[in-house]
Amino acid sequence: MSHHPLPITVETTVGGVRLVLQTGQVARQAHGAVIATLGGTMCFAAACVGPQRDDIDFFPLTVDYREKTEAAGKIPGGFFKREGRPTTKETLTMRLIDRAIRPLFPDEFTREVQVMSHTLSYDGSTNPDVCAMIAAFAAVRISGVPFKATLGAVRIGHLDGKLCAFPPDERRREESRLDLVVAAHKAGFNMVESSAKELSEEEMVEALQLAQEVINGIIAAIDELKDKVARQQMDWTAPVVDETLKSHCAAYAARLDAVLPTPGKHERYSAIDALKKDCVKSWIAAGAADDAKNREKEAKKYFGNLVTERERELILQGKRVDGRTNDEIRPITIVPNFIPRQHGSVLFTRGETQAMVSCTLGTPDDEQIIDGIESEYKKAFYLHYNFPPYSVGETKRLGGPGRREIGHGMLAERALAGVMPAKARFPYTVRIVSDITESNGSSSMASVCGGCLSMMLAGVPVAQPVAGIAMGLITDGQRYVILSDIMGSEDHHGDMDFKVAGTGRGITALQMDLKIDSVSQAQMKEALEQAKAGRKHILKEMLKAVPRPMSDISDFAPRMEALQIPGEKIGFLIGPGGKTIKALQEQYKVRVSVLDDTGNVQVFGNDSRMVKDCANAIRSMCETPKIGTRYTGTVKSIRDFGAFIEILPGVEGLCHVSELAEGYVERVADVIQQGQQIEVVIINVDDRGKIKLSAKAATMAT
Repeated sequence: MSHHPLPITVETTVGGVRLVLQTGQVARQAHGAVIATLGGTMCFAAACVGPQRDDIDFFPLTVDYREKTEAAGKIPGGFFKREGRPTTKETLTMRLIDRAIRPLFPDEFTREVQVMSHTLSYDGSTNPDVCAMIAAFAAVRISGVPFKATLGAVRIGHLDGKLCAFPPDERRREESRLDLVVAAHKAGFNMVESSAKELSEEEMVEALQLAQEVINGIIAAIDELKDKVARQQMDWTAPVVDETLKSHCAAYAARLDAVLPTPGKHERYSAIDALKKDCVKSWIAAGAADDAKNREKEAKKYFGNLVTERERELILQGKRVDGRTNDEIRPITIVPNFIPRQHGSVLFTRGETQAMVSCTLGTPDDEQIIDGIESEYKKAFYLHYNFPPYSVGETKRLGGPGRREIGHGMLAERALAGVMPAKARFPYTVRIVSDITESNGSSSMASVCGGCLSMMLAGVPVAQPVAGIAMGLITDGQRYVILSDIMGSEDHHGDMDFKVAGTGRGITALQMDLKIDSVSQAQMKEALEQAKAGRKHILKEMLKAVPRPMSDISDFAPRMEALQIPGEKIGFLIGPGGKTIKALQEQYKVRVSVLDDTGNVQVFGNDSRMVKDCANAIRSMCETPKIGTRYTGTVKSIRDFGAFIEILPGVEGLCHVSELAEGYVERVADVIQQGQQIEVVIINVDDRGKIKLSAKAATMAT
């Protein structure tokens, strides 16, 4: 009988929430497996490392995260009743974990690493994404894989006028001014993701300071777990540097410095490529013929390292390869209403990055239903980002949106969500699509600028215009340079990609990824200030092209009328089996939506007049007849004792023979005919809603 050891547990309180880390009971064959409990939410994560591979020159890291619906006591929707492809939320959480852990594996480490996590239970308050991050960080840390530091993660919100850690989900979505997720180790931050409602730079720095304090408590708990597990570190030796090859490539440094400032992305790459071919060719020629393939591969790698080294050095000396100063923004051109029939469209170009962005207005029926382990909710604003291979002059296998596209789209969506008008003021569903048609750095921020402009052109009354900018950092430990509006090579060869979006008043979204271990709070502060100046410059350019939102929506967009009917009349409006509402939609060529049980109704259609007529018809149908109200009615039927007159669609009242005219009336038909229009006044409504009308009173009133 095998002996099952007791699980190893560490318990603490972080940011006012209980955190429990447990290992040794589940998935014992994984290199590291942890169950993290944060508040009442539990997540599992396992980390495994594959054998050494010498045939690859990249780090094969895979991160997976799933929100199992049983964690919230639900059964999956859909036909198969089983989890399918990852949802947007799952994909974004995978990216949060991946972006945080990737920089902390040693350079040149090429063993395959897989980190898999999923939600075990969700308490409806503490979101499982941060809990899964903590579980994943702990699993990697105790696995014995070489890893530079212990990581922690936290979510910071801003409720009731102050910052707080782990804000409850429902309040965070409805009320919080901030939704900030941070991963950090003791030395500083290494991944930031945030949306905000125009938070100032100072408030953002305060939020980051609070995040670091809470994370330090999480790090202490993971370190304690690591010490209790006491797993041996895996043997790993970095590949030996070939000094001869390194100096062979270094001989090309001066020539490389001369071609790096070549204007134009493709022209620059071609010039670098020509030098690389020369360097590789001479290295192959200096060796044995049977080793040519290996020598070529090694020479390409070392030359690539030299390109990175030289561009970094030039920047540290104050020379960007395209000749800009550190805080200079590339030229911006904006073509409003680029595609006239779209509700709002713009072609936004910054340097060699270009986004063709459209804004489409829809009805409440177009809202997106978000179904997961959280309580189901609807989104009336969403942004989709596409990055086709032709945007960088390449060919690639085509598929659905990848993790990067989903991540960039969500970042741009968050950047704009904070300035969207209230639903009562603008009840349309808004979809933005950003197609990147050229790319040389910071296409997600071009999507923010283009998305904002396309909404303004579509007549969406945004609270403030929003612009986005990507910041970079190059540091050698002693010197550092912060760059505004980085291009592709500065992102690729740099140490930080820090995207900031916001209005003239404050920040609406942040995203930071690092290749180095961390950045200090002072560097973050400086980058935020420099980003603010850049953002204001871009906003000025945007407002030159589109000074304000259009006063009216596009002629091609659906028209909308909002009205309120008495709650008890909803059934009457819908009719048996939806007969009445369907007839109205058919007659007026519109779409009628009953929004709630208090009687809020919206009418949408493409023809303004038809929309107004339909809204008036609904108002009339659902009006409650009051004594003394005057109507122009239609005679529906004639009886000996009087006439039935329709005063509102579907509402009839009886005008008794004695109320038809002054004096004695012998026959009803002598006074009125069927189908005739007649002025009447309501003289009585009984308890059962029966209406008595008078034509005599109407003539007397005039």
